[in-house]
Amino acid sequence: MATTADLRVGAVIRHNGELCVVLESIHRTPGNLRAFYQVKMRVIKSGKLKEERFRSGETIEFVRVETNNYQYLFRDGDTFTFMDTSTYDQIPVMAAAVGDAARFMKEGIEVQIGRDEEGNVVTLQVPQHLPLRITHTEPGVRGDTATNAMKPATVETGATINVPLFINEGDLVRVDTATGAYLDRVKE
Repeated sequence: MATTADLRVGAVIRHNGELCVVLESIHRTPGNLRAFYQVKMRVIKSGKLKEERFRSGETIEFVRVETNNYQYLFRDGDTFTFMDTSTYDQIPVMAAAVGDAARFMKEGIEVQIGRDEEGNVVTLQVPQHLPLRITHTEPGVRGDTATNAMKPATVETGATINVPLFINEGDLVRVDTATGAYLDRVKE
């Protein structure tokens, strides 16, 4: 067991029987009151955000998570299959564990998967920026670069993002996987 002084961003803890990832931890000492830690965390299973106050020095159960690089191979229904890049072992991961990152999962990309002591997938991180090809959008018109107007476009993974008017089908664009926002066009 560890105490609140060991709380760090990215740590995985067991709180009220649920695994949570610490997103933010702030130590507060309000005037003549006792110090406490204000912790913002995300419940891994449901994805919900929680805020909790812990007394200074309170014991917390940390969960040991081992992170390795994996390559995304394919999707079969609700199961994603990944391959460990060092041992070539394949592991199935349920769509619920992949979460919102599934929108931008393209075969062959490298992801980081964190597993607990029992081998359960706890965290899955895709690269922050991914180059994706536009498969469908309305054609651009000459002179569309003058405004900041956006139009919907479908990328090769099936996700819909907003892109500037000058982007055409077949263009390669860089997408922020956390927000789903268009970043820039990739030169080939």
